[in-house]
Amino acid sequence: MSRPSVFLTRRLPPAVENVLAEQYRVVFAGTKEPGKAELIAAMAQHDALCCTVADRIDAEVICAPARRATMIANYGVGFDHIDLAAAQDAGICVTNTPDVLTEATADLAIMLMLMASRRAGEGERQLRAGDWAGWEPRHMIGVGVQGRTLGLVGFGRIAQATAARATAFGMRIAYNSRRRASPDVEAKLGARFVPELRDLAAEADVLSLHCPGGAQTRHLIDAALLKAMKPTAILVNTARGSVVDEGALAAALEAGTIFAAGLDVFENEPEVPTSLLAREDVVLLPHLGSATDLARTAMGMRMVANLKDYFAGREPRDRVA
Repeated sequence: MSRPSVFLTRRLPPAVENVLAEQYRVVFAGTKEPGKAELIAAMAQHDALCCTVADRIDAEVICAPARRATMIANYGVGFDHIDLAAAQDAGICVTNTPDVLTEATADLAIMLMLMASRRAGEGERQLRAGDWAGWEPRHMIGVGVQGRTLGLVGFGRIAQATAARATAFGMRIAYNSRRRASPDVEAKLGARFVPELRDLAAEADVLSLHCPGGAQTRHLIDAALLKAMKPTAILVNTARGSVVDEGALAAALEAGTIFAAGLDVFENEPEVPTSLLAREDVVLLPHLGSATDLARTAMGMRMVANLKDYFAGREPRDRVA
């Protein structure tokens, strides 16, 4: 029997590609960012489609004419870019790669918090531009985080890992989630459950987002919620760009409603609103949450394991549809 054919929409870490090549016939996209036509053709010509968060896998792609693919292996945790309902209707298996990027993303959430609170991005730009005149007592004063409250929206693996790191800075931990964590987890992290998101936003000195994307959380952080926050508060988003109303955020920063923001994700990536690009009080990163050698390789190996299980007739560990 010939080896299954898998189509990769993006180049992956070399170690991952080497393992894939040993087990499958691997075909790469012809362009850096495959369009819908190439994705539709891939579904018709290959047994599995290996996509990323940067690829829009909608019903038109999934229901490609003369479709051959029976599996979509997503390289990443989030899957709101895949039409799961269409995949289920078509009998297509969809998997993701959870767990392996927890530590890297938690590190980045803390980094964004510290950069935004201490105005690090603004300071570096000033220094590089040759505009720094030397140390002054009132120069570029930020806000400290010791003894402050970190509010976590969502309390899964990444949020809990972020909380564990924040306790090293002497921060208090509060969270809002659809499901309350166990008493053991709360005790371990010193975390306090806040049933209402608005109440969490009102007391948090740093509000860090760790909830999934999708229709239910789109613009969860809107003008009204931002207005409830402290004028010294910081918003951090390493979840999904769609969770934040970017226009409302820019307006809140302009009005001084909150102090600063740190964003690693955006609603229409790679586009970033000019209203945010122009601001000094926003730290902007190009979706680097999982961008470490260990995390990106581990993500790929998890994807390989899902492919291996599926083509061996076993239930993939990380099946989401």
